[in-house]
Amino acid sequence: MHTEDFKIYKSDDFLDPSHRNLVNKAREASQTSYSPYSNFQVGAALILDDGQVITGSNQENASYPAGLCAERVALFYVASQQPDRVIKAIATVAKRRDEDHFIPVSPCGICRQVLLEYELKQKSPIQVILQSQQGEWVVTRNSKILLPFCFERDHL
Repeated sequence: MHTEDFKIYKSDDFLDPSHRNLVNKAREASQTSYSPYSNFQVGAALILDDGQVITGSNQENASYPAGLCAERVALFYVASQQPDRVIKAIATVAKRRDEDHFIPVSPCGICRQVLLEYELKQKSPIQVILQSQQGEWVVTRNSKILLPFCFERDHL
């Protein structure tokens, strides 16, 4: 990974306004999380090429594999309802149900693979906005850098 692949900001106050808005929308989305098993509320917000913001939250199920991460809820919504739109960026946040503060989180491996698939499909980068373990905010140039040894359709 190279420093030109991402930028680091000391706090969300230093993010550009559209990215800060995505983080805030992701925080709002986390409130709709259905997470009775993990009590881990995750919210995601993405921005489309027309400026529209789409949100998603994690949805759990007693049959654990049937649940879905916040990122994929938002991504699949766009793919099914607005398939011609281009996703420009996505922000992910998380918090424990009984706490007020958000904690660092990044997309899981499956969500990283799905992000990459949509990035390749739309032939345009998707920036990923997340909080690092040091509390700083990271904005990636694209989603592919989160999955350096990725599996793509050319591998099939």
